[in-house]
Amino acid sequence: MPDASGAAPTTFSALGLLPELLRAVADQGYTEPTPIQAKAVPPILQRRDVMGAAQTGTGKTAGFTLPLLQLLAPHANASPSPARHPVRALILTPTRELAAQVEESVRAYGKYLALRTTVVYGGVDITPQLKTLHAGVDILVATPGRLLDHLHQKSVHLSRVEILVLDEADRMLDMGFIPDIKRILNVLPPQRQNLLFSATFPEEVRRLAKELLRSPVTVEVAPRNAPPDLVSHQVYLTALPRKRALLAQLIRSRDMRQVLVFVRMKRDANRLARQLQHDGLAATAIHSDRTQAEREQALADFKEGKAAVLVATDIAARGLDIEQLPFVVNYELPHTPEDYVHRIGRTGRAGLPGEAISLVSPDEMRYLEDIERLLKRKLPRVSAPDSGAQPAAPREHRPHRGRAGEAGHAKTQSAARPAPPGFDFTKPYEPAAASASPAAHPPAPSLRHRQQRPTAALLGGGPAKREPHKP
Repeated sequence: MPDASGAAPTTFSALGLLPELLRAVADQGYTEPTPIQAKAVPPILQRRDVMGAAQTGTGKTAGFTLPLLQLLAPHANASPSPARHPVRALILTPTRELAAQVEESVRAYGKYLALRTTVVYGGVDITPQLKTLHAGVDILVATPGRLLDHLHQKSVHLSRVEILVLDEADRMLDMGFIPDIKRILNVLPPQRQNLLFSATFPEEVRRLAKELLRSPVTVEVAPRNAPPDLVSHQVYLTALPRKRALLAQLIRSRDMRQVLVFVRMKRDANRLARQLQHDGLAATAIHSDRTQAEREQALADFKEGKAAVLVATDIAARGLDIEQLPFVVNYELPHTPEDYVHRIGRTGRAGLPGEAISLVSPDEMRYLEDIERLLKRKLPRVSAPDSGAQPAAPREHRPHRGRAGEAGHAKTQSAARPAPPGFDFTKPYEPAAASASPAAHPPAPSLRHRQQRPTAALLGGGPAKREPHKP
């Protein structure tokens, strides 16, 4: 695979972009291309297949979006006819959040071109998507599962696709999307331009690239699996039960206003968010079991500062573009070391520094060693702040204060009462002596000598006749 060669352009105009695209780039506040953009745009404009690898946050989305828009610009038209707007470019992403972000970038950079774009993903009502697709779109951003739904309903046709983009191809492998992708590839025209972009390229993706790409240009602006240079690392070695208290303490003592916290399981994300809320911290959670509306709301609250802490699973490790995110906390280390790189890639973006903090319990040391082996360096250990403060118990573990709780409290108080005088409960039981005086302990009256109500009276009959008692 030949490498891109030649000096990298230092301005967007030097890339040979259209005036409409240069104007849109200027509107976004960008003045010069990033290394991945400078190296990827020229070969894409030459209609070469490209395999691009770059650290997260380096602008690889614009690296394929800008040339894609330029290649489709000759087809731009304002006709309302759906026939004039077939799908000419297909961009596949692994998650809904990344799909929405990519479509937003396509819309922003293509604002001065008469090209229609839309995004389709699962978790939301399919009806509005059907209406948009029937009206015709030029650029379609999609997740594989929902795209297959549309193909099954024949609401989208891909026979006119000229450019295919697989974004975060390694994540698609991890999430098991390769069979879906191969089904989609079967309905695409064989003659097309193929682009693969990702933060990392493990060997599995490289094998896929050999099957999919034709003499591709490889663009790699950073070593594979390298973390962002502006991110500092800190490792706190702590016991598992201490993690929550340490996290709350770090957030308060350092006045952290925006913290992205990663856990492995969806249920743990919900639990930790609730516990942090109980500790007085504004926290919310994002994971795949939440509805799309809930996920969007959680992300919006986090970006707007309404929630200082966003607890997430690895669904948020790819594609979330949060401006000036200062802190990423690995509450639990990922099982796969590459996911550590993706997680911490949410900070240290756009030239701004960031911190990656990991809370590591003894049973996670093997994961830490795998991460350090991947990064080829030892991450610095930091002593946990000494504080005896412990977080309050979660609400669900507090004793109930209703009638049952009061009864239990009464039992405790009753058990604590002193023994009556004249009896020592600390001594073993001793039966009364046989020679004890009967007068001292008069026998209890026999049951047969007790006054009893006649049985017939109890049954509703008259009083029974009985012989008088003879002493």
